Amino acid sequence: MNFQKNVREMKALASCSMSLAGVALLAGCAGGGAPAGLSSSSLAPSQGTFYWKSSAPLIGPQADPSQTVYAVKDPSVVFANGKYHVFMTTAGSKGWGIAYTSFADWSSASTAPIFPLEKSPIGPGYRAAPEVFYFAPQKLWYLIFQGGDPMYSTTTNIEDPMSWSPARPFFATAPDITKPPTGKGWLDFYIICNDTKCYLFNTDDNGHVMRSETSIDQFPNGFHNTVIVIDEPRDDAFEGSSHYRVKGTNTYLTVVEAISPKGRYFRIWKSDGLEGVWVPLGTAAKNPFATGDNVGSIWSEGISHGELIRDTKDQTQVIDPCKPLQFLFQGNDPLVHPSDYIQLPYRLGLLTAKGSNPITDMCAK
Repeated sequence: MNFQKNVREMKALASCSMSLAGVALLAGCAGGGAPAGLSSSSLAPSQGTFYWKSSAPLIGPQADPSQTVYAVKDPSVVFANGKYHVFMTTAGSKGWGIAYTSFADWSSASTAPIFPLEKSPIGPGYRAAPEVFYFAPQKLWYLIFQGGDPMYSTTTNIEDPMSWSPARPFFATAPDITKPPTGKGWLDFYIICNDTKCYLFNTDDNGHVMRSETSIDQFPNGFHNTVIVIDEPRDDAFEGSSHYRVKGTNTYLTVVEAISPKGRYFRIWKSDGLEGVWVPLGTAAKNPFATGDNVGSIWSEGISHGELIRDTKDQTQVIDPCKPLQFLFQGNDPLVHPSDYIQLPYRLGLLTAKGSNPITDMCAK
């Protein structure tokens, strides 16, 4: 997630509004048509491309007696024990934190209580951009987040927000590749494992996706060999990457948030291994995954930091190409232009893929 204050001017893409948690947000216009400036025909599903339908905003800030909460963002989600468990960044007058909520179905997401994890042993301070998964070899849940450098916390019970351990760092010091003058820092950490190794990916707000590695029996210790695996112009691979294996295949996917004149959007790459070469998935220019142009009746200025709904809860990060794809993302009201980035009114919504696409085409019939 990018915390710079010099936020560019946002364009209004819709003209009708709704309210979530007392804050006005844009929704799809009456009749379910395309956003202003886009024809319905340009949004029609076609072979080999992605097309999505968006929910209204589902999760927004809740009252906090200790601060004003401006936004919830950067979601990570698993389904376990009959519930969705969502971890997110909170943006408030006290700064950046992480929080947790759970619910049985998406229709009850907006009313599910949100628990600030600063109240847990994780503690207060700068915390952001979580990722959650169950590390099966240790029978532990891991919560990964940025606290400057990558950090983690563990629990045996994901349903008890007070059970998380104190935050710990993965690295004693940041790798040289991330440091000036060569590097531009690192952020938005995401872990995926195969049978022998665990890999920590990150972006740097400067066109790079990086990968570090450790053996699965050493995890969470021993991360090393931090290298650049995707190298693009700054805006074309900006931040917020996430990584998956396609069920029933040896194909891995990376989705990365990018910047266009129309707003944030996601690009997608594939590889035949986590140490393989990442190549664009699909033949369209800029290999788009989710954009303002392929989501019908979107309430947001763009599609920003998000995560696919996984088929497993564990460290392998598997998605099922034979099921409809869903992508939990952050969106913002394009009519609200705060001077400070932290005040952008991000909310969480859900995209559901419609028609065939390059991932569902991998389903073994």
